[in-house]
Amino acid sequence: MSSAATRVLDFSRAQILLDKAELGVRWASTLERPLPEMVSTGIAAVDALTGGLPRGALTEIVGLASSGRTSLLLSVLAQSTGRQESCVLVDASGAFDPESGVAAGIDLKRLLWVRGQPPGAADLWGPGHFPPLERAGRARDRKTTDPGAHVEQALKAADLLLQSGGFGVVILDLSDIPPAIARRVPLTSWFRFRRAVENTSTVLLAVEQQPYAKAAASLVLGLTRSDSQWKTMAPETAPAHACLLGEIEIIAEVLRSQIAMKKRPASARAHYVLPASWSIRS
Repeated sequence: MSSAATRVLDFSRAQILLDKAELGVRWASTLERPLPEMVSTGIAAVDALTGGLPRGALTEIVGLASSGRTSLLLSVLAQSTGRQESCVLVDASGAFDPESGVAAGIDLKRLLWVRGQPPGAADLWGPGHFPPLERAGRARDRKTTDPGAHVEQALKAADLLLQSGGFGVVILDLSDIPPAIARRVPLTSWFRFRRAVENTSTVLLAVEQQPYAKAAASLVLGLTRSDSQWKTMAPETAPAHACLLGEIEIIAEVLRSQIAMKKRPASARAHYVLPASWSIRS
């Protein structure tokens, strides 16, 4: 190519860039997504780490048993019902304990509990109307015969409730579902849930052992247990060898985030302590 032709091309490219600058056009890579409205989890260390939970987006809380995931779930529901919001808990394995929820500060009158059952026998407990605690305990201890059917029910229930709208927080609890089963949830289902809450004030929270939603999740928070504090009981009330669980120290870590925080924390990890009363089924 001749030098004259090269100069013409360079001039044309420069003119295009100048026109874009005058029109306020910028490259997509330089644009920042607006910060969504964030709500408190009720745990200061987690809020400082993540800025809270985003409305209109999907957040995943992942961790193994006794990692504090249920305690965080209870705290989020307590905060939301305290703001006079209606909430939904889609409980795939039927493991939610209303007594633990009350101890954490949840207003059960503002909670819709969808409890997983074998096919054709799912229970839906409206705000303030829950089964007796002894029945809830039996549900928690019941052996799951077909977790795949429970997951399918939970997804259908979550889809219907998200489409209806009007909830402050919707939680899909898959924490007791084996990862081999939970991984079968199609990625299209997660993106469907994400689209259902976009441009709404709903916080969509999935509680799991591992992250499954991939790019559909705006925030993925991993939890691990760091330490446990035990208290020796008084000899006059119990045998000398008996102990009570006092506190659990949890490490929270941001595994992935699509949220452009205005002020990013210096570390992607945070430590906090949970009272034993919140940790019945963490």
